[in-house]
Amino acid sequence: MFRARAPWWLLVLLLLGGCRCGDDSGLGGANASFRPQETVVDFGRVLEGTQVRRSLTLVATGRSGVEVAAVTESPFFVVVSQIVVPGSGTGTVDILFSAGSTPVAGALVLTAGRTTATVKLTGVGVRPLACLPQGECRESRFDLDSGQCIESPLADGASCIPGSRCQENGRCQAGVCVGQPRTCNDDNPCTVDSCSPTQGCVTASVQCPVPRDPCKVGVCDRNEGCKQVDAANFTPCGAVSCKEAQVCFSGTCRSVTPPDGFVCAPATPCQGEGTCSAGECMRPDAGDLVALFSAELGGEPVAEDGGPVLLVDDGTVYASVCGGDAGCRLAAYTENGLLRFESPYEDGGARTLLAASDAGVVVLAPEALEAYAPRGTGALRWRTSLGFSDASPDGGVSEGVPGTGAGRVALTVEGDVLTSVTWSGDAPDAGTVGEPLRSRLVLLSADGGAPLALGPEEDGGGAARLAVDDTRGAYLYTPWDGRLAFASWETASVDAGSGLDGGPGLTSFGPSALADGGLSALVLEPLDAGVSGGAPSLALASGQLLVGARAFVDTDGGVPVALDWDGGLRTLSPLAEPVLVTPGGSVGHAFARACERTDGTSCPGEELRTVMRSFSFDDGHALYDVDVLPSPVLPGTLYEAALMEFGTVSVLADAELPGGQRQAWLEWISSGRKVGMCALPGRGQVAGAVFAGEVVHVALERDGVWRLESYAVGQRAETRGWPQRHAGPSGTRRTVP
Repeated sequence: MFRARAPWWLLVLLLLGGCRCGDDSGLGGANASFRPQETVVDFGRVLEGTQVRRSLTLVATGRSGVEVAAVTESPFFVVVSQIVVPGSGTGTVDILFSAGSTPVAGALVLTAGRTTATVKLTGVGVRPLACLPQGECRESRFDLDSGQCIESPLADGASCIPGSRCQENGRCQAGVCVGQPRTCNDDNPCTVDSCSPTQGCVTASVQCPVPRDPCKVGVCDRNEGCKQVDAANFTPCGAVSCKEAQVCFSGTCRSVTPPDGFVCAPATPCQGEGTCSAGECMRPDAGDLVALFSAELGGEPVAEDGGPVLLVDDGTVYASVCGGDAGCRLAAYTENGLLRFESPYEDGGARTLLAASDAGVVVLAPEALEAYAPRGTGALRWRTSLGFSDASPDGGVSEGVPGTGAGRVALTVEGDVLTSVTWSGDAPDAGTVGEPLRSRLVLLSADGGAPLALGPEEDGGGAARLAVDDTRGAYLYTPWDGRLAFASWETASVDAGSGLDGGPGLTSFGPSALADGGLSALVLEPLDAGVSGGAPSLALASGQLLVGARAFVDTDGGVPVALDWDGGLRTLSPLAEPVLVTPGGSVGHAFARACERTDGTSCPGEELRTVMRSFSFDDGHALYDVDVLPSPVLPGTLYEAALMEFGTVSVLADAELPGGQRQAWLEWISSGRKVGMCALPGRGQVAGAVFAGEVVHVALERDGVWRLESYAVGQRAETRGWPQRHAGPSGTRRTVP
């Protein structure tokens, strides 16, 4: 059989046409693909909120170029999503990691034609610590690798912020920030310029002395200084009734017969003003006060006997409260009754309020003073031991428990804490009387509680009273020996090596602190005028002191002017406080228990009254008496009194109703008579109150719940002189000139 064979050249063509040695026949055997050089890209630890870039190399696996698409998801991002890799070469894909605060993982997907590769992406977002330097002239930074704060000193000459706002342009010197004194003088003789370490320059208007003539007023002129001008016509200058009224005309006090329609009694928050009609003062009926706010305290307010239950400073109302789930704590409210913070006391024990300023809220703890921040969360700023007796130069250590309290703590205009501390030699476990009482005056810094100055150890101790005059110094009255003394000091910085850092830990000091220096001496100069037999009280205005509720004393010297407490047809027993002194220092108001019995027999409680007696500074004679209890027949209690503008005295007192319930009243006394009364709503037990601005804040228990309530007073509380029990609503025991 014959078979035909195909030509040889046809076989060659068939073989060549069926052979594919690559994806692209035009390249004669080239491979157009890629591979990533790494399978994992690790960004490591990255600060939160920052971005880090990493690069990944792509390698071509053939001689042909290839275009690779790169895709990923947040928090990873591709800078350029299309990457061209040349044949037999490499290309780069850039990836960003936007760090959060946690470890994350993701994937980078690479695609070219039918080839896909996946690369794992990892990174750890790190939230940095808030690194604050522990001292001046140091810097603190967060170390990413260790996750810790690293602190290092600043070089000498580096700029810094001084700890006191009374210094500026700070420069580091040997690890201490040294600044230049800030100048606060505004060249205005009608302003009082000073510097607060926490606020900086503080300016207040000059309060000119109040003339003794009620038809004159003191004003400050930039060129002439303080001078007297005529009071406005029809200004009351004495008693006002619809029969006769003492009013000013052209600077002279005159008696006039008021016409019908003449205002004979001012309006109160619960009653309209009274007007004369046919010789009688006619007033509309009074209603109950309406609370501006009422907020639950969440516990019972705690106060020392005679100390403040509430304090008010810079628009904040403070109370020390125990009870409820939170234990004992410092509570702060806005003047509208909104809770600002509750700051628990560290050991859960009770504290009592002493004073408040922009530098802190000072409270009495067991054997220590504490200061809490007035803003934020109310954190503890410092705690300082009262064991100042341990600092005697001879190294002696007293075994008695030191103490201070209400009236024995005052604040300077800078917020420094002046305190009179008493201790005894009683051994805690001996049960026998050891050394007699001892006392010492101490000045503590506002910002750290570190001791700045010490007075000498003195014999005697117990309840005493301090009063600070912004323009002169401080006065100390010690009733046990009748001494009245003036205290002055020069503030000194505390030696850095003395350990008196005033930090949150317990601060105390011993003989070494005195030996090292760093503390100033508090000099006590007894005034020639002493007041024996007085109660623990002291008030101050315009250079006039009301001492022990017994005598007026001029701070420039002179014989004390005794107050006339002769009860006449009744027995008067003066109360220690409140005592009030008008801004000009011409009139003082004090309170006493009164009993109609004069035969020497004791007065039962239901017969006791409480009266306010007003005295003239000229000779101490009594101007007038006013019964301050709301009911003329029911027993009651006086809680607080305050001097208002234009000489009115506001009183918060209550009456004990039949059945044991109590009703509180707000009263106004002017020129020797009670001109208005307003009842607080409901029945309740008052713990204490404070007048501030045109309101009175009251802590009281009603229906088993302790509340903070606020009521309008209708007049503004006086800020000069000694207008309240503690001079002002903040309890600072400081008089403003």
